[in-house]
Amino acid sequence: MAQQAKPTEGVILVGQKPTMNYVLATVIQFNQGFDRVVIKARGRAISKAVDTAEIVRTRFLPGQVEIKDIKIGSEKVGEPGKERVVSTIEIVLERVKKA
Repeated sequence: MAQQAKPTEGVILVGQKPTMNYVLATVIQFNQGFDRVVIKARGRAISKAVDTAEIVRTRFLPGQVEIKDIKIGSEKVGEPGKERVVSTIEIVLERVKKA
């Protein structure tokens, strides 16, 4: 039986819960050994995703985590004929490599 490799990337999907829930989830993933955590959101939750990334980076893990990449886009949601375009964001946080 092949042994499964441990994932190196965690994913946080931001929704309607309080921002601190997502901050703590992100910090927990870094503490569990993930080198990279992707914070994803769409629509109104985008500002909460940005807040989450900034709180983790500046207050909880200062100097330990950096923003590696930010991807923005849009996707169509809804039933055919009633589709809407919703903005999306992915913020990639990565643990800083110690030299």
